[in-house]
Amino acid sequence: MSINKLALIRYKTIDDCLRNRYRKWSLDDLIEKVADVLYELEGITTGVSKRTIQMDIQVMRSDKLGYNAPIVVTDRKFYAYSEPDYSITNAPVNKADVEKMKEIVGVLKQFNEFSYFDEMSDMIARLENNLYRTTHQGRNYIQFENNRLLKGLEHINPIYQAILNKRSLLIEYKSFKALASQQLICYPYLMKEYRNRWFLIARAKKKKMLFTLALDRIIEFQELVKEPFVEEEKIDFDHYFDDLIGVTKTENEKAQRVVLFIDKHNAPYVLTKPLHHSQKVVKEDENGIIIQINVVVNFELEREILGFGECMKVLGPRMLAMKVSRRLSNAAGLYGGKLTGS
Repeated sequence: MSINKLALIRYKTIDDCLRNRYRKWSLDDLIEKVADVLYELEGITTGVSKRTIQMDIQVMRSDKLGYNAPIVVTDRKFYAYSEPDYSITNAPVNKADVEKMKEIVGVLKQFNEFSYFDEMSDMIARLENNLYRTTHQGRNYIQFENNRLLKGLEHINPIYQAILNKRSLLIEYKSFKALASQQLICYPYLMKEYRNRWFLIARAKKKKMLFTLALDRIIEFQELVKEPFVEEEKIDFDHYFDDLIGVTKTENEKAQRVVLFIDKHNAPYVLTKPLHHSQKVVKEDENGIIIQINVVVNFELEREILGFGECMKVLGPRMLAMKVSRRLSNAAGLYGGKLTGS
């Protein structure tokens, strides 16, 4: 069955709506939402008919595209998924779609020769590997870092669309330290990946502060169409994370000169994979190397240093050295103060 671009947009929009359990969706609500998306993405001003959305729901419920979507009607009015975790994006890809994606990957591989597309190499390899496994039985020939238990990945696209279209969000969020979740209205500006986890950088309406939310701690969220979006004009987000390792940072924090000693056995690892792009070798001798990085002192930096254990020593700043020393002492205390080999 041939599917055109507009139909795919409609299916995806309906899917996004039904996955949002914050509100109930009547047929008129779905028609209005699909019309808004078609206008935003394609400039279509004629809207969409009631019959079209009804037929779309029928197709999504059926096996024609392999969706078999568990769409139910509650209170004789509202549409919803009977399975909370269901999404058409989890449905298997059919053979025709695989062939189309092969063509797309072929085109991307040609563009990858140009320097402008250097950062696409990883993505293209992932696509090609997944397509190969779809059509060939056998083992993987390339493996990427992946955490199959990671939550929140389903939020990536709808939040990205909210950022792109400058939509305010109502987010229900529960941090690891909080006893209960909280709701906040915020203006989303950027999503960032760090070590297989995704984070949203946004500004809260009430607190007026910039903060970072882990997508895997977001319980629910929805767009607030009537809430005016507040632009962020003072911060250059292309360079906002240039002076730190990880994602933990406040607007007013400044980079510090961090000096580290690495023993001779681990020095090659740090030289070939720098801790930060500002890394410079200050001294090198038979015992190891001393490097300098200019970064914000945060939790992720501490964790990076602690990961090297006894092979790395903080020479400055003094407060960071004391904090790392204290944490190593606490760790040693878990083993009765003895961390030497048996």
